Parts: sequence; C-alpha cells; structure tokens
Amino acid sequence: MIKELDTVVLTEDLPEHGLKRGDVGTVVLIHAAAGYEVEFMTLDGQTLRVVSLFPHQVRPVGRREIAQARAVA
Repeated sequence: MIKELDTVVLTEDLPEHGLKRGDVGTVVLIHAAAGYEVEFMTLDGQTLRVVSLFPHQVRPVGRREIAQARAVA
C-alpha cells in the first residue's frame, strides 16, 4: 500500500510533463478518489513537477532497485 511521503516509480512516460517511465517521485498527497499527487525533483532538490496520477501510473520502489540519473531540459 502506497502512503504519503513514500517514494514511488513512474510506470509510464508522461511527455506532457517531461517525465519518463522509471522516474522516481515522492507522494505528497493521497486523493480520496483513488490517486496520488506526486512530486518529481532533480537530484539537487529543485521541484520539476507535481502531478496528479492514477494508481496504475506509479508503483512502490522495489527492494533490489537502484536509481539512475538523467538530464532534464
């Protein structure tokens, strides 16, 4: 179960937001109508986007996963 402040992984590309599958974000709000508000940040702490997402668009971080960095425009 995903809860507020959990780290989650995007499961699909969101080109309209400049986000790609595998990007890591933090749940900042859980919507009553089944969904999440997720903040995506750069590694130096700048917020890129805060996006409302459906449950199928994010998943919890796996135990044996490693983060990977990519440049954003």
